[in-house]
Amino acid sequence: MKSFRTAPDSRQRPWQWAALAAGLLTALSAASASSERVGSGLPGVFASTASTSLARAPSAESPREDAFRTVDMQWHDGSRQRDIPVRLYWPAGASPATAVPLVVFSHGLGGSRSGYSYLGKHWASLGFASLHVQHAGSDRAVWGGNIFSMVSNVVAAASEGNAIDRANDVSFAITSILASKEYGPSIQGNAIAVAGHSYGANTALLVGGATVERDGKLLSLRDERVKALILISAPPFVGEGDMIKVLEPIKVPTLHVTGTDDVIRVPGYYSDVADRIKVFDAVHAPDKVLTVFKGATHSIFTDRAGPGGVELNSVVKRATRELSGVFLKTVLADAPGKSVDDWLQAQRALIDRYTGAVRGGKD
Repeated sequence: MKSFRTAPDSRQRPWQWAALAAGLLTALSAASASSERVGSGLPGVFASTASTSLARAPSAESPREDAFRTVDMQWHDGSRQRDIPVRLYWPAGASPATAVPLVVFSHGLGGSRSGYSYLGKHWASLGFASLHVQHAGSDRAVWGGNIFSMVSNVVAAASEGNAIDRANDVSFAITSILASKEYGPSIQGNAIAVAGHSYGANTALLVGGATVERDGKLLSLRDERVKALILISAPPFVGEGDMIKVLEPIKVPTLHVTGTDDVIRVPGYYSDVADRIKVFDAVHAPDKVLTVFKGATHSIFTDRAGPGGVELNSVVKRATRELSGVFLKTVLADAPGKSVDDWLQAQRALIDRYTGAVRGGKD
């Protein structure tokens, strides 16, 4: 990957956000410092404006509040001297007698454990434990301070060290929840998925098997316990050479979600839906599906109200949670009912493009 060094002798290299540093001061000077950025993949100034109106929404409604409970915890990884804040959405009625599958969610740049709640709540209402991990160094703290400190924070957040830390955070969170006396006995250890948006999607890819070469050696952060991936707005591994070589080791089922207006745009860097499709194409797992929603922007997949109006935001979020739920039921729970393909066929009015297939069953 092309290096953006913070010091002449630094070995830290960004894995995907390198170009965000170029001209970032200009972009940040236009950004609001409001709390709306919490849980977003990128600040609002990075999003394009959607112009497409979707014809109809999926049928899924917001889950009942009594369908799950929310628990905030903080774990400490002594081997790295690192605190890992998490938020757990726990399905009502779960017990050791009815162990549940687990989804671990990784937020985008500048996010937190409180973000992407519409997904956590929905997955828990379906009977999945949804564990949202907060990554120190690339969480909401990057937006603190003045413009100049934000530039420094974002550059640091994009470092290779932070990318590795994020993947290790996810693995540590899996280990910790399985070891928990309260929750571990109620989780299916062979039914674990990792999901993420934007930077979090790259984190999920790393945990799922994405492999890069460093100093003539292959570097893999694969966690063999992970059986499926949900990749929302996944940027490419810029500068790592042949992306097929990087992503070919991923063998678990993958759901790729993006939108026709899924654009990251700052001075010196541009990434759009074509990049998300390239990531999908480079993954050679037999079970994979790509869905491109009409009018969906990069930030619309967060809890924030992104561009495009209330109707577009509601429709895309409903579609994302419903499709991801069908995918999880198919690959983790092996539950009977509507298949991913059935859902896609029924919701064609929402979708600009979809391809691929996912079979049921887990290892």
